[in-house]
Amino acid sequence: MTKTEIFKYKKPFKLESGKQLRELEIGYHTYGTLNKNRDNVVWVCHALTANSDVFDWWKGLFGGDNYFNPDDHFIVCANILGSSYGSTSPLSTNPITGQPYYLSFPQLTVRDMVKAHQLLAEHLQIQNIEILLGGSLGGQQAIEWGIMEPERIKNLILVATNARHSPWGVAFNESQRLAITADRTFYANTPDGGKKGLKVARSIALLSYRGYKTYSITQQEEKDNVVDDFRASSYQNYQGEKLVNRFNAYSYWYLSKTMDSHNVGRGRHGVEKALSLIKARTLVVGIKSDVLFPIEEQQYLFRHIPKSAFAELDSFYGHDGFLIETEALTSIITSFFKTDVKGKIIELQRTA
Repeated sequence: MTKTEIFKYKKPFKLESGKQLRELEIGYHTYGTLNKNRDNVVWVCHALTANSDVFDWWKGLFGGDNYFNPDDHFIVCANILGSSYGSTSPLSTNPITGQPYYLSFPQLTVRDMVKAHQLLAEHLQIQNIEILLGGSLGGQQAIEWGIMEPERIKNLILVATNARHSPWGVAFNESQRLAITADRTFYANTPDGGKKGLKVARSIALLSYRGYKTYSITQQEEKDNVVDDFRASSYQNYQGEKLVNRFNAYSYWYLSKTMDSHNVGRGRHGVEKALSLIKARTLVVGIKSDVLFPIEEQQYLFRHIPKSAFAELDSFYGHDGFLIETEALTSIITSFFKTDVKGKIIELQRTA
């Protein structure tokens, strides 16, 4: 991972809840150079446990030889508020107490995340964003930003995301939080608190990120005499440990609640009215096998965002397909920018 830059905002930061953070830090990465016309900005919103180094986790779409490269674009990716990769989070020091926030950290919404990134954009002197994109929770942020500042965003790419988090998605997140809080060390308020619970939570999450077909192809036993120590069991344990080694239970708990809060219709006379405020030329991509953000949710976005096109990605990787099927996603994005939308509804069909 390349070095994370830190933007420090020394004024109080008011949250949607009415509470405030006395100061704010945002970790971020930039790649490339802002051109003379200042119209080559690509801003990436990342998902739940990712970081601001998009070249690290979205390889194949972002990189020197990829569609989004630093020779052609000025690429910005900011760490989300509440995450442990450089931004103010539950493990940050509360300036009032001199101790980490832990469970005294205020509840966040997706709009709070976007508002923090708007401050970073001002700090970087970015007036207009040529392309704003994100998948999953990153897509939720991108939608919100497109609604909050419709004049600022020229093109919007929304992948495997929704206009409001579903009861199904909330249920998955609550099950993960139940796992975390069942670990009594979560309430000890130490940096390692809740680690065993976090491991279980990640195991639950994986079932929503992938699917039956994914496991059947990637974790199937090769021999018929296996009665224990299954590949699928090892995989769940490995992935749980992998997250525990790079993340913390407090950020995970808060960020899952942030995802649950996502509803673009809140305070805007409903979801459809809110989506109608988006002025950006928009590409919506859904994954056929996604069980966490079913493709019906992306079709809904497509129907209610004025200047939108829709693409269906056929992948057996489920929700995680947006991170893996980068060749197909590149093809879809290339086709989108060759298409003249002009307010028309254009459907793009691509398969992986």
